[in-house]
Amino acid sequence: MAHELVEQQSIHVLSEARPGQGPSSGKARQRYWLLYLLLLPAAVALILFRVYPLWGIGIAFVDYNPVKGLSGSAWVGWKNFQEVFRRPETINLVRNTVLIALGKIMIEEVAGLSFALLLYEVRFPLYRRFAQVVTTFPHFFSWVIVGTMALSLLGASGAVNGIFASLGLPAVRFLADKRVFPYTLIFSDVWKEFGWSAVVYLAALTQINPELLEAAAVDGAGRGARLWRIVLPVVLPVFVFMVAIGMGGILDAGFEQVLVLYNPAVYSTGDILDTYVYRMGLVNFKFEIATVVGIVKAVVGFAAIMTANWVSGKLSGFRMF
Repeated sequence: MAHELVEQQSIHVLSEARPGQGPSSGKARQRYWLLYLLLLPAAVALILFRVYPLWGIGIAFVDYNPVKGLSGSAWVGWKNFQEVFRRPETINLVRNTVLIALGKIMIEEVAGLSFALLLYEVRFPLYRRFAQVVTTFPHFFSWVIVGTMALSLLGASGAVNGIFASLGLPAVRFLADKRVFPYTLIFSDVWKEFGWSAVVYLAALTQINPELLEAAAVDGAGRGARLWRIVLPVVLPVFVFMVAIGMGGILDAGFEQVLVLYNPAVYSTGDILDTYVYRMGLVNFKFEIATVVGIVKAVVGFAAIMTANWVSGKLSGFRMF
């Protein structure tokens, strides 16, 4: 009887908390008007910075003249798209962007998962919290700070090459060698973000019942067997889901990082779509080309995130929407 009363009360509360359903919608709006008021700044920001700028998509279809504006510029249709796809650097830009982004996604998630598993095995809570704070802290640094550190450590006369010289090893041009630079981008980003990635996996590991691990140990299961049979089945679906989310940004290779670290000597392997848009639009004032690349990037990103969401649902059972 008590269970039925609690269930009826829960249904009543939920019906009041859902505006727009039945006769309680007006009362709900009056009761929760502060929540609607809190949504107002977000709605205004969405309109001003996300919806209104969509008008600028038209720049991709005109011979844009900043003096005449978008409405006064001559219509050229798909000419700008054809020009972008005919440019020899387009394939190179896409290749660089995909390879760098893919390397960041995969290595960062593997590093985050591995670090979370290592922390999970630590039996000293104080040391575990200390290690987690230290590795998570770089996530909150801007790339201007991290880039300055990278220049000091990885430059031609930096600390790393100084160590190599003391060991009799040749210097490595981390920021000037086009063959090395993509790896510098990937691993510097992994260093910055792997601690933050581990937070998600640590949260998933809290779902494991410690008594289950103790029972497995009593039955003779070693640490490797417990990891393989109990721990990994819990975190692998989360890993698949996080990789799928990352695949939605397969054309986002890290604009700020590349802008801070790259130079003309490594354009052939370090230039990505975002930095190309920056140079074309804000440096060379070719707004049409920059807009076309931005549109293509948005369309491909949308298709990638929809595909990744479907794949994640099939493989792990987790979906973003």
